Amino acid sequence: MKEEKDLKDGCFGGMFFVKIKFILIFFSIVFFALFLMLAFYRFSIFLILLPFVVILYSFGFSVLIEFLQKKDLIIKQLFFDFKLVENKDFEKFPVPIMICSKDGTIYWCNENFKKNIKKNFVGDKIEDVFKRPLKNIFFEKESYVELEDKKFKTYVSFLEFSEMYLIYFEDITDFLFLEEEFKFSKPCVFYVVVDNYKEVLADRKDSEKSVLIGKIDNLIEEFVDSYMGFMQKYRENEFLIILEVRHLKNICKNKFSILQSVREIMGDENFCLTLSIGVGAFANSLSECAKFAIEALDMALGRGGDQAAVKTPSSFEFYGGTSKGVEKNTRVRARVIARAMLKLINDSKNVIIMGHKFADLDSVASSIGLASTIKKMNKSCYIVIDRLKNLADVLIERFKDSDIYSLIVEEETAVKLLDFNTLLIVVDTHNPKFLESYDLYENCRNVIVIDHHRKMVDAINDAVIFYHEPHASSTSELVCELIQYFGEKYKLKALEAEALLSGIMLDTKNFTIKVGVRTFEAAAYLKRLGADTVAVRKLFSSSLELYEKRTQLVVSAKIYRNCAISMTELTTKDLRIICPQAADELLKIVGIEASFVIYSLDDVVNITARSLGKFNVQVIMEYLGGGGHQLQAACQIKDISIKEARNMLVEAIDRWLN
Repeated sequence: MKEEKDLKDGCFGGMFFVKIKFILIFFSIVFFALFLMLAFYRFSIFLILLPFVVILYSFGFSVLIEFLQKKDLIIKQLFFDFKLVENKDFEKFPVPIMICSKDGTIYWCNENFKKNIKKNFVGDKIEDVFKRPLKNIFFEKESYVELEDKKFKTYVSFLEFSEMYLIYFEDITDFLFLEEEFKFSKPCVFYVVVDNYKEVLADRKDSEKSVLIGKIDNLIEEFVDSYMGFMQKYRENEFLIILEVRHLKNICKNKFSILQSVREIMGDENFCLTLSIGVGAFANSLSECAKFAIEALDMALGRGGDQAAVKTPSSFEFYGGTSKGVEKNTRVRARVIARAMLKLINDSKNVIIMGHKFADLDSVASSIGLASTIKKMNKSCYIVIDRLKNLADVLIERFKDSDIYSLIVEEETAVKLLDFNTLLIVVDTHNPKFLESYDLYENCRNVIVIDHHRKMVDAINDAVIFYHEPHASSTSELVCELIQYFGEKYKLKALEAEALLSGIMLDTKNFTIKVGVRTFEAAAYLKRLGADTVAVRKLFSSSLELYEKRTQLVVSAKIYRNCAISMTELTTKDLRIICPQAADELLKIVGIEASFVIYSLDDVVNITARSLGKFNVQVIMEYLGGGGHQLQAACQIKDISIKEARNMLVEAIDRWLN
């Protein structure tokens, strides 16, 4: 009995031995019953077969005993490997142990395994237990597995003598809990700014100001208290908040609901209070978290405000950004930027102006405006434009008889003009990926950026001057303001004023979207300089053929969640002109809040996006690797079909809406 107990404990565990015993007894009873029946009917045959049956039964039983003893060699081999004397020493090994064959069948588990995991896996397949392929289990010297709500680190060793695998388990449940607790108890830093504090409170009674300020303070205090954090108001419209990072997941899940709560304070959708929030998290120190938060806040403000930006060591995430931005009426910054630019221009040997690829009217017009002014300062100035790949041929042709035309050069020529004291002015973009020439930017020491698009993560970060105003209608508007502060002697000619006016009209859709007081002031200034609105309007005229193609795009559009999506298989170069125009036309249809036109050029799928304000097409395009601003955006996707691009666009729309 003792040997039997050692055998069943050492090799298989009780259940396996019970099963074997039951099967032997059952088949023995059935066999002898049949054999006795034979003896009753044919005793002579019974006597003849009896010796053979006894020999066969004895042989089968000896084979079974040999099989069990052979398996018991596994345990004996383990004794030898670990220098253990008795079976009970190995049985009470201080860590859970499992033995399995090459095919993954589990043969044995020690008492510690049964005690910790409270389940017997003997006879099961190890790939079913680990939930991983067999080869991965055996060839990974260290891996992790979760069994019965406990987490283990496993180590695998091959036993050559028995050709079995020994796996022992290290319980790391408590360690992982402490590691997670340490990670989520770290602080994260919030910088909160009331975007339009001065604009909203201007011309209000002191009592009204006190009420509004009190409501803002109460909302932020309630927000912080709900997450057991710390808050300090360090300026009249700026707050510092510190929370444990464990709460950040819920805040992001609720999409920073405090943004909507602050918008509702005044109850005016067109003129409301908004917050910009910068969050720094998962950094190595509190100071690094604060640095991340400042960068995130700068990004949120650069994207137009009314949103939260979360920066971690690996990524940026954005929430909100649904309301219309409030225009900044002060021109103090424009005056300061203009003076700084004058100094840099005077100190430079020559100036190169460059916009984005496939330059449009706004990009070319702002370049022409700056170039004509800088030329009057007796400085060498050049404009980098690809003459074959741009969307402003009509405007460039108008300057064919002007001195400005000779300033337009290709990328190869501009690179040769580079000098140590060359000043590069980037207009109508702030992302180096979109520049007409990335090499030109890389090799230039002094860079100025002038742009109105909402800020992107991959923004130029080494500019000497970064004049970025997402509230402006266009870069042409910003350039117009800067030129006014350069001085009266540098004022523009009528033809140059018309160019800037065309840039403003393009990005505002003839003064219908994203128009502020300063937009009309800039237009009025250009009109005083002699800009002819009829001549400017002719720049937007198109041929009957282009009009027909544009109409086909509008007619073929399909509606999805208040969005018009149009696709075309045409591949003519005119698509870069007619597709944005078709997107604008689609917005004129009742019930359409946003429009998207998908087309392919040079094996690259392009998506042009437009919005009336309710949909933030910038965020939708950023999901697909593009960008822009809230009302106009675009993206380019390589190695994909138009239908696949449409599916990706639908997913991006769903993601933004949900």
